[in-house]
Amino acid sequence: MIKENKINNIDILSLMDKISKQITDEFEKEQLKSVVLIGIQKSGVPFSEMIQNILQKETGIDVPLGTLDISMYRDDIGFNKHLPYIHETNIPFDVDDKIVILLDDVLYSGRTVRAALDAITDYGRPKLIRLAVLINRQKQEFPIKADYIGEDIEIEANKKIKVNCEKNTDCRVFIK
Repeated sequence: MIKENKINNIDILSLMDKISKQITDEFEKEQLKSVVLIGIQKSGVPFSEMIQNILQKETGIDVPLGTLDISMYRDDIGFNKHLPYIHETNIPFDVDDKIVILLDDVLYSGRTVRAALDAITDYGRPKLIRLAVLINRQKQEFPIKADYIGEDIEIEANKKIKVNCEKNTDCRVFIK
């Protein structure tokens, strides 16, 4: 477990490999053909693209990739003074009977994932839903746990974790 350290690009790439290995350890090659990846907008998208590339290189399977905006599913809509910025949702495949892996950068309260679960069911009925996160803060407010975790980080509640990826190659994790 990392405590209050800055994680650099090399570490993030190894975390991506770790998560990809966790996925391929759970599903046999035939099952991987039923897997689809959905990156939660905005920070989960570069992460999902990198995982897709690693899985393709490791298995030879081109796992379908989509993006999901959860802004209108958030439980704090109406509590903020500003309306949320709506990002693109692009799910160019059927999720019915698929193994859906939701991907996000940081799991903290669980509220984003709760919203994503609500949103994804509007697109169909997946066979199975899994959650992959680069960073797990371990202080969820909802009974939501990640299935694939890059790293557990324990920091003070008043601090924030920001993952920044430039062109899906240069990634940094900042603790503010």
